[in-house]
Amino acid sequence: MRLYSLSVLYKGDPKVHLLKAAYDVSTFNFFQRSSVQEFMTFTSQLIVERSEPGSRASVKEQEYLCHVYVRNDGLAGVVIADNEYPQRVCFTLLDKVLDEFSRQVSKIDWPSGSPATISYAALDGYLSKYQVWPPR
Repeated sequence: MRLYSLSVLYKGDPKVHLLKAAYDVSTFNFFQRSSVQEFMTFTSQLIVERSEPGSRASVKEQEYLCHVYVRNDGLAGVVIADNEYPQRVCFTLLDKVLDEFSRQVSKIDWPSGSPATISYAALDGYLSKYQVWPPR
């Protein structure tokens, strides 16, 4: 059971943009890693774009399961995992990350933020902590 990506996005009007993301592409061939990461970023944005505010969904994309949660305030989170990773754990993680992100990053910064300008460093830690389920 693996997590590949954990992203925080903002569903604004007219488009969705990435605020912060963490990836684990270590299981992929070195030459595939950048294209796999691009695929995950693109897929995360597309799923958030197609999701309604206040909704949760799990979408199968190729051999991955993408779990998305879009809050009513436009803040959204996406976890990309393999098919065996428990859905309930993914949504618990998204709840925790989005709550913490909204407390640490001002809502004023969401519409114009980018991974370079948003200072929120916890995603990598969450991705590695939840990598193997159940935790050891």
